[in-house]
Amino acid sequence: MPMKYLQLASGASMSKYDVEVEARLQALEKEVEELKSHTHSGGSDPRVDKIIAHIASNENIDDILN
Repeated sequence: MPMKYLQLASGASMSKYDVEVEARLQALEKEVEELKSHTHSGGSDPRVDKIIAHIASNENIDDILN
């Protein structure tokens, strides 16, 4: 079965498979970039928020663990 090639705007040729793989790769790269900028804010438990605040200010957390 002969391979079908698509002519790109740049003049290059890519197989239908290559075009599909490239589209999937670009979608994955976009998702990775979104995940890189993802952050978590404090927990839903106020105790967790208090621990995070203590750690962020480099305070000793012994007083809130007991």
